[in-house]
Amino acid sequence: MESTLQGPAAVVSSPPMWLNRFATLGQAFFTELPPEPLPDPHWVATSPDCAGMLGLPDDWWRRPDWNALQVFSGNARWRGMQPLASVYSGHQFGVWAGQLGDGRALWLGEIDTPTGPMELQLKGSGLTPYSRMGDGRAVLRSSIREFLCSEAMQGLGIPTTRALCVTGSHLPVPREEIETAAVVTRVAPSFIRFGHFEHFAHHDQHEALRRLADFVIEHFYPGCRDAAQPYAALLQVVTLRTAELMAQWQAVGFCHGVMNTDNMSILGLTIDYGPFGFLDAFDPGHICNHSDHQGRYAYARQPNVAFWNLHALAQALLPLIEDSDSALAALETYKTAFPQALIERMSAKLGLATREGGDRELIDELLQRMAADRCDFTITFRRLGLFSTEPGAANAELRDLFIDRTSFDLWADRYTQRLQRENSVDAQRSVRMNRVNPKFVLRNHLAEVAIRQARADDFDEVARLVKVLRRPYDEQPEWAAYAGFPPEWAQSIEVSCSS
Repeated sequence: MESTLQGPAAVVSSPPMWLNRFATLGQAFFTELPPEPLPDPHWVATSPDCAGMLGLPDDWWRRPDWNALQVFSGNARWRGMQPLASVYSGHQFGVWAGQLGDGRALWLGEIDTPTGPMELQLKGSGLTPYSRMGDGRAVLRSSIREFLCSEAMQGLGIPTTRALCVTGSHLPVPREEIETAAVVTRVAPSFIRFGHFEHFAHHDQHEALRRLADFVIEHFYPGCRDAAQPYAALLQVVTLRTAELMAQWQAVGFCHGVMNTDNMSILGLTIDYGPFGFLDAFDPGHICNHSDHQGRYAYARQPNVAFWNLHALAQALLPLIEDSDSALAALETYKTAFPQALIERMSAKLGLATREGGDRELIDELLQRMAADRCDFTITFRRLGLFSTEPGAANAELRDLFIDRTSFDLWADRYTQRLQRENSVDAQRSVRMNRVNPKFVLRNHLAEVAIRQARADDFDEVARLVKVLRRPYDEQPEWAAYAGFPPEWAQSIEVSCSS
């Protein structure tokens, strides 16, 4: 598809093998437009790991002929890039919001990588037809948070969009206060969301809906093509991927904060990092989004919200599936897949190598004790890896996290007996547990320190966090301070939908 894009961005030399598969869907799916130039841009951060995944050379960001700083600030483009904003709709906080779309993002196209095509997208690149009341810009604060968490989740092994880089500018942007502009370059096999399907279903554009579903099946779920009901098979595989993703979120204490249907990836990726947070003190009712006044997206509610969102996707796919029983059957798989995925991950966090009927109660009792005593989620599970089953072992490092020591001791006795029944070897179990219980997560206060320094044009802390968070399960004793308890001032940090 030949682009007719007109705009100020210069075309410069670039890496080879650009693709534009999404653009073949047709004009009903997007609007072509150039990004708004970002004045006097500078580098804020780059991800060597993401660049390596894309097959880019180590010096990609400083090659004079590639002009990457200008390209990823929206001031130039590589040959083959075809900037466009896609249209979608969705439910926000459980209410139909109508047409939404890429209000501050532009899809650039795909680069052919060693692992397959990857889409690149600028976030914060200016107004689009879908910006509604927004200005189309992103600010340094939110861009750093998205950049860091994208790469942190990759380090944790959780499916996620990636972040190649962040560029910044001293261009003022009004939010609750005046901030400065930034652009984050996001990477994913696809940015297609549940909301894309909702949009065309809501407007009774069933041919476009079919074209979109066929596109997703062809490029991402080819195994669905030969199913008796390909669109029901599509719904089922998305259901299963979403169930697995929710189990992974819950197991590391990740709170998304704004699980609207337009923020749900059709590929089961974590997408759209805004008011996210990792649990500090364990509170199942924790609400990380200051804008979520009803607590719809509280930590403990995330699995049920995902199921609700899958129902919205099923409703959108019904014109193609036609048989509501088949759609319901696909959705029903969530009811078994999510609990199974969660118990497997939580059992691994406790170092259990076998399964017994009382394991769920053992896990639930630990979580109840943690919640009652507000134990730090990440630190508790990491210290659990040091648990000794030797007679008379005090397990003081873990025990001291709990206020009610008597209740903890009763649980520890049951845990010891459970481990002994499977002949668990402490040293071997500890190694296994440290592979699933991270020592480092992107706590809000860590991101906040990096943001404060970046506002003074000091980006070293961002780079340090990228380095630490890429290996969250390793001891990294030189970075032990990043694994400590959050400071008291961290309780005052608030993140909202503007984050």
